[in-house]
Amino acid sequence: MKPLKVFVLFSVLIILGLIAASITWAVLANRASSLPSGGIIPVDWWKNCVLYQIYPRSFKDSDGDGIGDLQGIISELEHFVDAGVDAIWISPIFESPMYDFGYDVSNFYKIHHEYGTMEDFEQLLEKAHTLGIKVLLDFVPNHASTDSKYFMESVANNEIYKDYFVWADPRWLDPENDTNRLPPSNWISVFGNSAWQWNNDRQQYYLHQFSIQQADFNFRNPDVKNEMYRIMKFWLDKGADGFRLDALPYLIEADPVDHGGLYPDEPHCGLAKFEPHQPGYLCTIYTKDQLELYDVVYEWREFIDDYNKVYGGDTRIILSEGYANITMTMLYYENKDGRLGAHFPFNFGFITDLSARSNARDFVYTILKWLTYQPYGTVSNWVFGNHDNNRMATRFRPDMVDGLNSLNMMLPGVAVTYQGEEIGMRDGFVSWEDTVDVEAINTGNSETYLEYSRDPARTPFHWDTSTSAGFSTNETTWLPIAEDYLKINLAKQKEDDRSHYKVYQALTALRKEPALSHGEHDIKALTDRTLYLVRSLRGHETLLLIFNVSKDSDTVDLSKIVDLQMPATVYISSVQSARLQGSNIYEKELTLLPGEALVLRAPTT
Repeated sequence: MKPLKVFVLFSVLIILGLIAASITWAVLANRASSLPSGGIIPVDWWKNCVLYQIYPRSFKDSDGDGIGDLQGIISELEHFVDAGVDAIWISPIFESPMYDFGYDVSNFYKIHHEYGTMEDFEQLLEKAHTLGIKVLLDFVPNHASTDSKYFMESVANNEIYKDYFVWADPRWLDPENDTNRLPPSNWISVFGNSAWQWNNDRQQYYLHQFSIQQADFNFRNPDVKNEMYRIMKFWLDKGADGFRLDALPYLIEADPVDHGGLYPDEPHCGLAKFEPHQPGYLCTIYTKDQLELYDVVYEWREFIDDYNKVYGGDTRIILSEGYANITMTMLYYENKDGRLGAHFPFNFGFITDLSARSNARDFVYTILKWLTYQPYGTVSNWVFGNHDNNRMATRFRPDMVDGLNSLNMMLPGVAVTYQGEEIGMRDGFVSWEDTVDVEAINTGNSETYLEYSRDPARTPFHWDTSTSAGFSTNETTWLPIAEDYLKINLAKQKEDDRSHYKVYQALTALRKEPALSHGEHDIKALTDRTLYLVRSLRGHETLLLIFNVSKDSDTVDLSKIVDLQMPATVYISSVQSARLQGSNIYEKELTLLPGEALVLRAPTT
């Protein structure tokens, strides 16, 4: 090729390259101008939110009957703004005879009368959304109350509802005495005793994996599945932002078709501490975590994703509850083919695997276990307490409250708070005479009931030092007020110079930092007593949590923390710490009190 032609061709290529570069820079500049300061792309609202569980019966009573209600929640919605909460999840508020305090639903389309009216719920939604708070509902798909229309029509063999529930003939029936019969299998209810209950009208047993008043739906019936879609759509149309799905591991049981036409007996687990009528005596290989149930969850995800596409707006979500091993739990996220399930399953590791006896390595192992098994690209979450377990401050220690809340808020993903954890509430004492929990009544007796009772974690919230801790104007409440309310209450902690609540507020404010919403994490045990968590993002300050989980003081060497630049500034310290906010730490050797936690800001690496 002649030199002139080469020169012309080369010049044209340069010009075209400059034009392409100009276009690229223009596009990037346009994108950058639409991003927040620093070019950080915001994540969807639910992926880094603070989610607060309200147990409505114990949150706030507006009418003086001693029972919390919707108007009570409405009156205190500003509390969540003040606390830095992004979304609330409300335990069941649907119509119910209250054998299991709302988890036995008799009408999924109505509000329980003790809690208020549909107009109250609509008002709650409107005010919450005005304040920027999402509202999730507790949905109980596994079972319905035996007072429900579904069940009564099923008992009557109405063709539409005949197979809505799991019905079965006796395994054996004495032809000379029809009261001498054996249930279809040896299955034991979660609340103790047989999971089968004889119905004299229908002359069959029905399955109840929880209380006798909670009959299990038959999810192999397409009509049941369709009814669940109708229920969810009803509340989504009202404006709910999603659902927490209760008791999913029990959704589907072994199919008799696969076992010679009979429901198979479960094997004994061989644990001497359990009696034959108690859960734990049998290994639940046929009544829990059946693979078929996950397909139902995937179908629900498709339903809510389709709803989001059709109606637009902010993402509605579904969250799954399931106490299962790590492998079965991760299936709630997605299956091996990438079919999506819940936006996330609740992570109960801090409840099931850790306690006040756990050391720092136990904590780190439990955290990394979840992060290791979690499917790539999904969102993690951290749960420290709920309505079914002893409160966080009781299961661990009161001096660990700030450190536990710090872990919750600084780990990647969603931080879940159970009502009262923001002020360090502990279990209240509930006598045998005052006990109302069906699990405690069915499984225990006057000497052993506290081993099973969920009532102590459900006592009313402590607002102030007035009558009934400000929960109600009535001196008599559905569960007694915990005796420590004069020392542990929200009003006092707002006034105190240092308090669990003020630590909680500082932590929720910290979650807006890019290092927490977008950064990397590194967590290790410095000693068997103390762990550290580093959150970092290039170009932003590093955030460091140091937490002594033990009941003894511990001296640690900060030089072991890779890339930590000194000096570091104290951003938050637990209430018992002598190190105050704003103080600097220069030394590499640090001694921490029992339960002491420090959140430090350090220069970017």
